[in-house]
Amino acid sequence: MNHRVITCILCPNGCELEVGWDGEPTTQSVEVLGNLCAKGISYALDELTHPERTLTTSIRVRGGVQRLASVKTVSPIPREAVVAARELLQPMVLNAPVAIGQVVVEDVARTGVQVIVTRAVASQSDPEQS
Repeated sequence: MNHRVITCILCPNGCELEVGWDGEPTTQSVEVLGNLCAKGISYALDELTHPERTLTTSIRVRGGVQRLASVKTVSPIPREAVVAARELLQPMVLNAPVAIGQVVVEDVARTGVQVIVTRAVASQSDPEQS
């Protein structure tokens, strides 16, 4: 039997899940202990079969009152795509002003997921825009 300890991040409880399974992990073959709610079971199965993460990072801003704007994926992306997505975003530079919700990338790392701005940055020439 395979065994893994996973910390569930779906709710504030942060349950430490003990997950056991035989063969391929499926709903029928996975046994989860330590979850305080039903979300832990589906989280454990998802983490074993297709783990995903929401990517949050910052992008440089040219001509802004702040030098960086925070950005994030609008939904989780496959964990194996996180490095490629981060490498795509790292060299980017946005021109101020930058608005919350502004789409930075339409399809990051071929995941079909957008990257959007989560912190507005006003232009240095017009600080009233923030």
